[in-house]
Amino acid sequence: MKVESQLDKVARFQHLELLANQIVEGFISGMHKSPFHGFSAEFAEHKLYNVGESTRHIDWKLFAKTDRLYTKRFEEETNLRCHIVLDNSLSMHYPALQSNQNFYENKIGFSVLASAVVMHLLKKQRDAVGLSIFSDAYDYYAPEKGSDRYHRMILSQLESVLEHPKVAQSTNTVALLHQIAEKMHRRSMIILFTDMFQSEDEEKLFEALQHLRHNKHKVILFHVVDRKKELEFDFDNTPKKYIDVETGEEVALFSDNVQEVYKKEAESYFNKIALTCAQNRIRYVSVDVGDDFEKIMLTYLVEKQKFG
Repeated sequence: MKVESQLDKVARFQHLELLANQIVEGFISGMHKSPFHGFSAEFAEHKLYNVGESTRHIDWKLFAKTDRLYTKRFEEETNLRCHIVLDNSLSMHYPALQSNQNFYENKIGFSVLASAVVMHLLKKQRDAVGLSIFSDAYDYYAPEKGSDRYHRMILSQLESVLEHPKVAQSTNTVALLHQIAEKMHRRSMIILFTDMFQSEDEEKLFEALQHLRHNKHKVILFHVVDRKKELEFDFDNTPKKYIDVETGEEVALFSDNVQEVYKKEAESYFNKIALTCAQNRIRYVSVDVGDDFEKIMLTYLVEKQKFG
């Protein structure tokens, strides 16, 4: 008998908030198997103890259960300001979904649900969240806040990305990332969901990413791809017309004739992105639209502990 996956279980829910809640709660319930054992007990009220802090608020009962030191948090505390940046360019709407597919099986749907999942983690820890969405323009900006009403407003905006797909062609990613960076005045964690398929000069693109790190922000770049198609070029070997969705450029070919060369070029480009991010102290994480969301949640939790 086929084991039902986590995404299969939640597929019957249509509301984005319910989906995100189901994924996060399932992740937390399994935390006894992870390095974050102890968070699930009183997830919103504890943080890891750091050497040098006062021992006044250490939860000794939790220490007895987990063998880890946690300090109690209070409702007025906000440990983190997080700003989510969503690339809504036309290339992010690949692949085109069939009627029997879930919305999160292409890049934009996956990124929207991943954003909602991160927001739910932030909400549980009473942290502030903001949102920027860009395509051919700076479509939406909301500064970091932490109220339930504010979370619902941002979730509604994320849902609208799916309900009203973009039809614009070109995207000036470099200029838009610089605009976003200029809005980030207080030290924050910036989480970017993008496929990095931009036509701009690579050096200028990385300068824009580096700009996001000003004021000591921590930047996490989730590189969202359809690995089977966009990295491995795995198509059946029949003549096809391939169209660049952002430039309209067309080319007709057999996939087998270019697959090997394409894979080498794609791997080289992806490796360059990862290396440049590492050199600029940007956390780079490649994610496939077929992945679950555990990698994203674990990355967030690890980087939050480092952020301090």
